[in-house]
Amino acid sequence: MPSALRSRDAARQVLVERFGHDEFQEGQWESIEALLAGRDALVAAHGVGVTADNAAAASTADIVLLAVKPQMLAPVLAELRGTLREDQLVVSVIAGASTHALATNLQHPAVVRTMPNTPAQIGQGVTVWFATDSVDERGRARVRAMLGALGREFEVHDERQVAMATAVSGTGPTYVFLFIEALTDAAVHLGFPRHVARELVLDTMSGSAEFALRSGRHVAELRDMVTSPGGTSAEALYELEKGRLRTVVSDAVWAAFERTLQLEARLEGNDIEKDQRRRR
Repeated sequence: MPSALRSRDAARQVLVERFGHDEFQEGQWESIEALLAGRDALVAAHGVGVTADNAAAASTADIVLLAVKPQMLAPVLAELRGTLREDQLVVSVIAGASTHALATNLQHPAVVRTMPNTPAQIGQGVTVWFATDSVDERGRARVRAMLGALGREFEVHDERQVAMATAVSGTGPTYVFLFIEALTDAAVHLGFPRHVARELVLDTMSGSAEFALRSGRHVAELRDMVTSPGGTSAEALYELEKGRLRTVVSDAVWAAFERTLQLEARLEGNDIEKDQRRRR
């Protein structure tokens, strides 16, 4: 049998098991087959076990990691509800998913809510996390070890600060990348080749961040060090302030925070069983 047909048959079996039907459009089939191919690649590369059954996947784990989009959380929680052992620890990286919503819908009290960011992919991330009272010191130590492998980790004792971190450090790379893009485009506009402009900007950003970390000084003091009266920096800063850069950044962070709270409210009021019936 051709591999494409085997892939389609495997996809149909998975979909029937998970959704009770296999009626999807052609473009959706291609996405599903790509997902299955990616799963097979993980097995080949790392020798890990894979399954389409979330409860089966969690049954042998010490730590159950929830890492799905918020809109996909309801069916996942429904599958796991009431299946977790008392000694298992649930760690979530889902934006807006409160520990209360997770613990209630899973019927499992030991939950850790985290907010990492994308530099974690190279071990340079920062993760803010909150654990419920049911997570013992051994569990917290395991969370620190796991998150520490991704970069720096900060435990907070007020869960609201995880929502705040979502808008600052979690979404923060988005703001930084946009500024990098804007500064690179400006350098190209001046006349630099794009590859040169990119290296200049990236080295400037990383060097400035490292300088700020090592110096221990307030960033305003560091800014003043390079801002001579009537100089180029002063002229550039005048234009940035005139363009309301600080206000725009503040508004962006606040908008991200409010969006996180909206997601929280939606998930807090989510009736998992009702949502499952609607999906069927």
